[in-house]
Amino acid sequence: MGLRQSPAILFALLMMSATLSGCFGNDEVEQVVEITTPLDGLFTSTSWYHYSGAVNASNDTIGYDNLTGNSTPYPVSGTYYGIGDTTFEPTIGVTSTGGIHYASFGGAGRGSMVYTSMDQGQTWTNMGPFNPVLPDIGQVPSSNDPYIYVDKWTDRIVKFDMHALTAMFVEYSDDDGQTWSIPFTAEGYYTPQDHQSIASMPDVDGQGTYDTIFVFCINTGSSALGPQCSRSLNGGLTWDIQRPGYPIGTAQCSGLHGHLAGSVDGAIYRGNPSCDGPAVYRSLDGGYSWTEHTITTNVPMQEGWHSHEVAVAADDAGNLFASWISLDDMPWMAYSRDQGDTWSEPMMVAPPGVNETGFPTIFAGAEGRVVVGYIGEGDDNGGWSGYMSVMTDAFAENPLITTVAVNSPDDPLDITDDCGNVRCGGFGDFIDVEFDDEGRPWIALAHNTNGEIGIVGTFITGPALFGELRQLPELSPGGPSTL
Repeated sequence: MGLRQSPAILFALLMMSATLSGCFGNDEVEQVVEITTPLDGLFTSTSWYHYSGAVNASNDTIGYDNLTGNSTPYPVSGTYYGIGDTTFEPTIGVTSTGGIHYASFGGAGRGSMVYTSMDQGQTWTNMGPFNPVLPDIGQVPSSNDPYIYVDKWTDRIVKFDMHALTAMFVEYSDDDGQTWSIPFTAEGYYTPQDHQSIASMPDVDGQGTYDTIFVFCINTGSSALGPQCSRSLNGGLTWDIQRPGYPIGTAQCSGLHGHLAGSVDGAIYRGNPSCDGPAVYRSLDGGYSWTEHTITTNVPMQEGWHSHEVAVAADDAGNLFASWISLDDMPWMAYSRDQGDTWSEPMMVAPPGVNETGFPTIFAGAEGRVVVGYIGEGDDNGGWSGYMSVMTDAFAENPLITTVAVNSPDDPLDITDDCGNVRCGGFGDFIDVEFDDEGRPWIALAHNTNGEIGIVGTFITGPALFGELRQLPELSPGGPSTL
């Protein structure tokens, strides 16, 4: 019986008994037919199928009729691959050629580097960019916060480094890191220049000379000043003067923000708490002016380290998703189908058995398909794992959530008691997640117990998050042997 052929119904065959005669005489023989469900055989020690609020989907609380169409359960398993160098605040970008690009910390004097895999994480190469005079160090010899972003409309890789909290440098590559531009200085008038994030969106109004508009925002260190943002209309060569990344005249209660996200409709978003709760700020004019959109006042932000991180993403149809850690130390998500004007009821997306999380990140692919990434610790406090919670139909009345851990319980990424509420090892302010064109998710993490090595987690197999909803082909398992 194939799971794909009949995913929508409960395959309940009742226990039958019959009194047989003839050669069996009057003996009564009970014939038992096994009861099966669409979820049989799918649960493992690192994969879960559940609904919002950590409701186990096999409990039939909602009904197996829900597991149909785009909420069909698919077998899933996770793994990770080491990039071969250290990380701090890991970020990742994926090009349409299949290139996976990871920003490595490098350290003072050496500069941050980009590690690239062209074979789905199996091998990694240091792509620099290297100083042409001193080839063993980077073009930007020191980076406090290495950051990488791939423009998903042009495949331009943008490497964005912060130096000594005072300046930002931008380098880019259009050939998977084979060659790089010189470092361009981004405009900056406030100190500190910190917690940078960058994204792009199509230039739908023809404002610039490049196909997309790049926008970066930084933290000023002041709630009163709030985040400041700048845009580039020529692919990152020059940048506008920094302007407030929020409606001028609106009170701000936090200067920090999560990763920016651009949308196919020309909107760009950044997540940031408003004074009322988790919020998304929207720009429809290339990052020049912004509006404020509070998501909820009922599920507030965590009061600890992640009180500032609201992660945002836009799917192929322009729908908007946001995720944050709330007072219960758990990851929540909500969506908007009107550019942030109105929002769904928030959903807690972690699986049963996880009781503390941190470092929320999010990415979206085909319409309604989204992944929320985070680190989490289970009921036994046995260490931290990297999780991806996937919805293949986020807009369903009761969307199925498929969650996978990329590391096994005996291979924790960190053993710090409160890693979800503090900086610990390679986990600085954030992690990152993205999809490749096949629809496979890739999450950038740190393996702190093995020396803060950068790792990339993914599906060995699972549902495709771009294109036709299907089972992804299997990859070779990774794990500790790749560190």
